Amino acid sequence: MEKLNIALNEDTRKSVSDQLNSILSAEHVLYIKTRNYHWNVVGPQFYSLHELFEAQYTALSESIDEIAERIRSLGYNAVGTMGEFLKLSNLKEEAPRTYPDAGEMVARLVEGHENNIRALREAIDMIGDECHDEGTADFLTGKMEEHEKMAWMLRSFLAGPSTETSGPSTAK
Repeated sequence: MEKLNIALNEDTRKSVSDQLNSILSAEHVLYIKTRNYHWNVVGPQFYSLHELFEAQYTALSESIDEIAERIRSLGYNAVGTMGEFLKLSNLKEEAPRTYPDAGEMVARLVEGHENNIRALREAIDMIGDECHDEGTADFLTGKMEEHEKMAWMLRSFLAGPSTETSGPSTAK
């Protein structure tokens, strides 16, 4: 481990790094699930979902790299094997050769993003309040906002046609 002088003691940096490795693991499991769905989605909404899933796994890939780099900047190693990811993540992978229909894929990804949002909120509170690492707490706030947007996009896909009208009513 590197000797750092960044106003966070070793125990604090270790605790933050452990939290970050759990978040990294959940991100990676969600990335794999999203990539799997990108490859295997079928049906009338194939093209739009294929594109949406690709945009989301690309964003998750970037997030994974940034989280790993944050761990390294704190002087610790980022986990990097599927076994570690599955052990540290509270998300579970799909059963082998399981291919839900398109709507179920979207619903399961919403659940994954919402799971990660809840975990990020808890980590932000702990890292900010107990560890006084505002830099990492701020960093994770950005990650949480990314998940909120991805979950919104997916939930919007699941929503049925709107019965509301836009704009002022012209009825008299």
